[in-house]
Amino acid sequence: MKIEWSLLIAEAISVYLLVLGTHALRHRFGLVFFYALLGCITAIMSWVTDAGVCVQIGPFSFMVGSTVFYTSLLLGVFVVYVFDGPRATRIAISTVAGLSVLVPLIALILRWQMHLAHADTALAAVPTPSLRINTASVAATIADLIFLAIAWEFLGKPRFKFHLWMRAFLTLLGVMWLDVLLFATGAFAGTPPYFKIMGGTLSCRLIISLIAAPLLYVYLLWQRRTQGCEIRNRPVLAILKEIADIRVELTLAQQEIERRKQAEEEKAEVIAKLESTLLRVQHLEGILPICASCKKIRVEASAPGERPRWLPLETYLHEESHVRFSHGICPECEKRLYGSNAGHDQPPTTR
Repeated sequence: MKIEWSLLIAEAISVYLLVLGTHALRHRFGLVFFYALLGCITAIMSWVTDAGVCVQIGPFSFMVGSTVFYTSLLLGVFVVYVFDGPRATRIAISTVAGLSVLVPLIALILRWQMHLAHADTALAAVPTPSLRINTASVAATIADLIFLAIAWEFLGKPRFKFHLWMRAFLTLLGVMWLDVLLFATGAFAGTPPYFKIMGGTLSCRLIISLIAAPLLYVYLLWQRRTQGCEIRNRPVLAILKEIADIRVELTLAQQEIERRKQAEEEKAEVIAKLESTLLRVQHLEGILPICASCKKIRVEASAPGERPRWLPLETYLHEESHVRFSHGICPECEKRLYGSNAGHDQPPTTR
């Protein structure tokens, strides 16, 4: 029993590390190889499950397809959702669901082909798919993978204050137990071994969660701390609706609107300055009402009921054109004021 137990654990850990290692290479090669691996694991899971490969360890019966390969698919979809978002996760779920439907169909076609060829030996090598079991498997798989994303976001709400390891473990265990309820009910409800299968599988999934959760937690920490990958908090239903993508688009649109509003305000300010300058130029080029005696300029009232203002020429020009004055004296005035001593350092003397 120890050899069987050790072999099963080693097999599960090997497949888990293969999935996580392939996902870790996405920055270099993209997610295409990761999706291909998920498809291969799905095909193997379906084939092994239909073949009924099982390991009996004490009172527990471990289905290899469900224990090893299905849980590795859960880990794969888990990490791709956490680090790559809902869109990449929907592609992964479509890959798993598509292969889950395609593999039993291929098995049926092969068995029919072998039957027509009377190849009984080859026919025995192809497992016989069950329509009910495979339908339950596909439906449960899709529901599980969607629930995984929802549970992860729900348990990540600030009010729960779960540590990352607890959040990962509870999410993984919840998905595995949900799969047992959905798959066992869809495939075996109404049959005598239904409750026995349900109870035994729930216990098996708890054991598998205790094995898989530490690997998942270490990978999440490694990606976040060493690789700098952010674990984002998304809306709970982000996997079903493109809420996260829409939120990003709305943020970008809002930023663009703010940028355009600022540009419009700057443009309006420039136009206002130009219009004001043009008005002053036109005003200065026109006819100015000026006092014939003191040379003050008349400025019309800016509001009804106000009286016109009479401003000195210097004040008027400063207000209208922001011209600043520096005082000096012209030669004529200098001669008129200081007479023949104009330009000398000493002021003129009188007799």
